[in-house]
Amino acid sequence: MLIKGLYSIVSFEQEVQKILVSVKLHKEHAVFKGHFPGNPVMPGVCMIQMIKELTEKATGKELFLSVASNIKFMAIINPEKNDTIQLILDTSEEEDFVKVKSSVSFEDTLALKLSATFKIVG
Repeated sequence: MLIKGLYSIVSFEQEVQKILVSVKLHKEHAVFKGHFPGNPVMPGVCMIQMIKELTEKATGKELFLSVASNIKFMAIINPEKNDTIQLILDTSEEEDFVKVKSSVSFEDTLALKLSATFKIVG
């Protein structure tokens, strides 16, 4: 985990190419003190890193973000108000790459949509 202590996995369900994950954000983490003081917001780059790490867990492979397209931040995630988020990852593997279409939400609110291609490096 690149950003140690930022989140913990509550549930991890893996079907053939679909992964359903529930994650608890740790609102006391230092990243939220700086982003932003008094009004914590989950940084977009941290959400993308989380998607990478969960895809690595599902595939058992080390990945490197190669292409990120169709990134849409649709709602702010405040860990003090919404500390549990859900991720849906639809994956497919082709040669040396893993393609992921993902969404991140809390309650009934869609917060992020992302299509990404990760190069398999290990």
